[in-house]
Amino acid sequence: MANILERWEISVDELTQIVDENPSLRGFMIGYVSEFKVKQMFFTDPRLTETRKYDDHDRTKKGDLSFFYKGVEIRVESKSLQSTMVKHQNGIWKGTFQCDASDRRKVTLPNGNTVETTCLLVGEFDLVAVNLFAFGDQWRFAFAKNGDLPRTTYKKYKEEDRQYLLSSSMKITWPLQPPFVEDPFILLDEIVKEKLGR
Repeated sequence: MANILERWEISVDELTQIVDENPSLRGFMIGYVSEFKVKQMFFTDPRLTETRKYDDHDRTKKGDLSFFYKGVEIRVESKSLQSTMVKHQNGIWKGTFQCDASDRRKVTLPNGNTVETTCLLVGEFDLVAVNLFAFGDQWRFAFAKNGDLPRTTYKKYKEEDRQYLLSSSMKITWPLQPPFVEDPFILLDEIVKEKLGR
């Protein structure tokens, strides 16, 4: 089978130019490459079973990747830095990533209230994997548990509802600061204990 460049009859340099000239395309591509890389780098471990990628169009399943670890299903949401907002000062990388749904939808919160939002929900996935490639063009990832992520402060939502809605924009640094860590298995063990009530 011909590779993508042969199929489209373009060169590596031409594809690079196309990607560089189209930020939306670059964003889509880095997102999918990131999902591939995080799986390759961390989630092909033999301790994980039934690893699968959810259909992007299935709005009922949040999370880009799912697997079982110690008998417990874990859902991972993959996110990437906004490359235009990356800064490097005094040896510290600083950036922002969007942590929201691709479309606005109605959700019912644990308190019974219904809101229309693009915010992801507390508990809607288990682990976020943030692609830090824009920090110096190296494949590195940061991981955090869903429950440790910041909540929205957007005044449009009632104060009683904000505790259930994740912030749609989050700050991150390298070196990492809590709640982010480099080793996802530290958090996977915590998630398993929490889900099994231990």
